[in-house]
Amino acid sequence: MMARAFVALGSNLGDPQATVQAALAALECLPLSAVVAASSLYLSAPVGLHNQPDFINAVAALDTQLSAETLLEELFAIEVRFGRTRAYLHSPRTLDLDLLLHGGETRRSAQLTLPHPRMHERAFVLLPLVEIAPNAVIPGHGPAVALLDNVRDQALTRLEAVKAF
Repeated sequence: MMARAFVALGSNLGDPQATVQAALAALECLPLSAVVAASSLYLSAPVGLHNQPDFINAVAALDTQLSAETLLEELFAIEVRFGRTRAYLHSPRTLDLDLLLHGGETRRSAQLTLPHPRMHERAFVLLPLVEIAPNAVIPGHGPAVALLDNVRDQALTRLEAVKAF
């Protein structure tokens, strides 16, 4: 069964812009999945973090036959290939891939929470999500576009559009 999944991409080490572009290409190689849209790249200051470089962020939409758990495992494997380490909570990262939504699923387990916690509070997630899916609904929170007013104080700069899918 096919599901529309949304993945947030972020990087703030090395060459973050090139890393996010390369990670989008890696998403295209996921089994039983196809990238159907990718947002522009956005520059954002770290939210709630201090003494870290700014992030490059984007959101991708995938049509996938993978379960949410299997897709998350694949995302973690891509992070590792890009040199992701988890030295401490909220440490700087070469690549961060977050499964935001998987169809309309909602769940909370030790491995996975859907929708992704706090996505509704983050401009660097909401703005790119609305760019590629203006009618996206975040279960338990409502239309993503309606949540943008709550994050207007979070500075975000659109850098460039990525290739069309």
